[in-house]
Amino acid sequence: MTTMTPPVRKFALTAHVTSSVGWLGAVAAFLALAVAGLTSQDPQVVRAAYLAMELTAWFVIVPLSLASLVTGLVQSLGTTWGLFRHYWVLIKLVMTILATLALLVHMRPISYMALVAATTTIARADHRGVRVQLVATAGAALLVLLVATTLGVFKPRGITPYGRRKQNDQRTSP
Repeated sequence: MTTMTPPVRKFALTAHVTSSVGWLGAVAAFLALAVAGLTSQDPQVVRAAYLAMELTAWFVIVPLSLASLVTGLVQSLGTTWGLFRHYWVLIKLVMTILATLALLVHMRPISYMALVAATTTIARADHRGVRVQLVATAGAALLVLLVATTLGVFKPRGITPYGRRKQNDQRTSP
């Protein structure tokens, strides 16, 4: 039994898909900037990349990740999918929570590199560990978001024990 009317459900689904796919696209753009910051020979490109990464992260990626989490919760709680009935929903929820938390923790090195870029010229060997980390974590984030998107599209079978109990309760209730 759904708790949302069809128009509300469609609005919530649209908001969830938009924020989730927006998050995925913003992370892809962030990855491109991280690669440019790591590999470019041009100091202006390197500076611009790290400054743009911080702005993109704070004003696009973080809000979209939070919107994706909230709209996903609304979708699961307001539809027959439920929050704990299907493994794919539960896995997406855990992935989204972990990805959002990792993003918030990862904001520190992003802001650090933006500060360095704003105040100094970054030589090719400077802060290499942090710069490689930004590329690696953005690549990992992109992979996680692609897996979550795939789960949402294909909705693999698998009902949790809680979901089985709820199904049995619905069958036995008048």
